[in-house]
Amino acid sequence: MPGSNLLYYRPLGGTVGRWHSRFRRRRESVRVDWRACLPSEKGSLFGESVAELESLYAMLSITLDEALGLCARGRQTLGCDEAEICADLFDRLAERLRASLGALEEHGRHFGTSPQVAPLETEFFHSPTAQRIARNNSLLSKVLFSQRSSFFHKLRSLAEIVEDVQVEFREYAEEIADGSASRPGTNWEALDVLHYDLNTCLRETTVLLKSFLCALPSREVQPFRLKLLAVGPAPAPVHPRRTAIFRRE
Repeated sequence: MPGSNLLYYRPLGGTVGRWHSRFRRRRESVRVDWRACLPSEKGSLFGESVAELESLYAMLSITLDEALGLCARGRQTLGCDEAEICADLFDRLAERLRASLGALEEHGRHFGTSPQVAPLETEFFHSPTAQRIARNNSLLSKVLFSQRSSFFHKLRSLAEIVEDVQVEFREYAEEIADGSASRPGTNWEALDVLHYDLNTCLRETTVLLKSFLCALPSREVQPFRLKLLAVGPAPAPVHPRRTAIFRRE
């Protein structure tokens, strides 16, 4: 099932036993939410939202796979042409994900709805930037005893990862497309890793949305629907920055 790997936990012992007990309860609650059958109206909303995200992901994934295949077969020119297309598709999915996370946060703050959430797992991300944010979320979750605080912090962490990988992906893709990459193979490796991390954010968002809908009162479904589906994409990041996660000196 989508996102099922995100619900795995390992037992801990010693001085972190009480933290583990709390995390285990959180994760078990998320498991229960994921397996729950949603009422018709909530189920329809969940299906519509996930279908849109999955469609955007499929277009990105197929295009990137084709581009990587072209380069592997020595057809570098065609692969470079596809790199910028991949960046556009990456932007579309990233912006839709950030808009969805924003709708969850806006509704949660206005109506007070907040589901049980499990902290991000560092090992589910591959780029150093995403791993750092996930690690911080996991560490801070140990001191955020409030379910509401944990929910909003996870939303912000996911949005930050999505924004960061979006900026990095476009920079690496544009270097490939305009021929300025000193090591194109390293850039392609970076695109593959950043694509993986965006997919992880998609799975985390899907699980989070299901838990949110489980906690959402029936009277709030329609207002939330308007936020989730009618909202336009989030503004694209405008602060170019480079973490140089794959650069070699």
